[in-house]
Amino acid sequence: MKTHHQQLRMALFAVIVLAVGTVGQAWGVIYTAIDLHPRGCSSSAAIGISGTQQAGYGYVSAAGSASHALLWNGSAASCVDLNPSGFDSSTASGTSGTQQVGYGLGPATGGANHALLWNGSAASYVDLNPSGFDYSYGTRFAGTQQVGEGGGPGTGGNDHALLWNGSAASYVDLNPSGFDRSAAYGTSGTQQVGRGAGPVTAGNFHALLWNGSPDSYVDLNPSGFAGSEGADISGTQQVGYGWVSATRRYEHALLWNGSADSFVDLNPSGFAKSWAAGISGTQQVGWGRGPVTGGDHALLWNGSADSYVDLHQFLSSDFIYSRAISVTANGNIVGYGFVSPGHAHAILWQVPEPATLLLLGLGAVTLRKRR
Repeated sequence: MKTHHQQLRMALFAVIVLAVGTVGQAWGVIYTAIDLHPRGCSSSAAIGISGTQQAGYGYVSAAGSASHALLWNGSAASCVDLNPSGFDSSTASGTSGTQQVGYGLGPATGGANHALLWNGSAASYVDLNPSGFDYSYGTRFAGTQQVGEGGGPGTGGNDHALLWNGSAASYVDLNPSGFDRSAAYGTSGTQQVGRGAGPVTAGNFHALLWNGSPDSYVDLNPSGFAGSEGADISGTQQVGYGWVSATRRYEHALLWNGSADSFVDLNPSGFAKSWAAGISGTQQVGWGRGPVTGGDHALLWNGSADSYVDLHQFLSSDFIYSRAISVTANGNIVGYGFVSPGHAHAILWQVPEPATLLLLGLGAVTLRKRR
């Protein structure tokens, strides 16, 4: 015999299921596009997202053509300028929990870019540039790990993929033997993804997967592709893109499950090119272009080419192009859209809250009853 409380829970669950099903049948995926572009910026972009926070950069009028790392909490008005004192410019490229990673340069760095780690404010920054490196960049962040690239005398002046755990001294050089140069663009758990090129790849960039050390790498470049790059990782899956000609004229978004032969080509029908930039759980985001778009459109996939959703449809008619860069487990997405060539606005594509879905479901139930 079910209690009244159990019956109520089952009834609410049934309504929520009905709500999701009804929304899916009637409108497909629902997103609200929020323009994060701060007042006083000529251009902006959101690159990283974690929880309710978004990270990126903007070109502020006071800085002329220089960018400032920015942090948002879901609205343009919530913007925090992360550019530290002593820096001419900076960019935040990833966020995890309350922290952000990116890079910046100015008198404090001798005019060279240094990978930076913030904890929500400009003054909280930590310089991640390792000893012996002339420059470095932080690209993404997950848990306590940051990844990127850097170079100096010890690397022959070439970029080497780098892994940090919160301090400059914690760095690990991930560049494998047989590779001249490399970069890490995503991290999850103990694994990292990026790219590398050298004699073992005939000088072409190949997407690489590491497990915390240079000799742990796996070459993800699929058969039939002239080259490839890994962009992000979630669990056992990685995303990026590969080019099917030596001239890189035909890039296709790719999804891997830890090996080269596991790849899935995400390039949708009607698209000439596509790129996957972010992944979380079963969802991938990026952008594509072709006859069906006329220019770059932000895209969302669910593991296959034909599962794509064109996110550009949720933007106002002011936007001519768009790109999606990162996605969270609950489906929120960040990126940017162009209102004119060279002038972008940071964008947050937000999914409805469960309460909103419940209300939609209740509305659907009412409509069905009236019929």
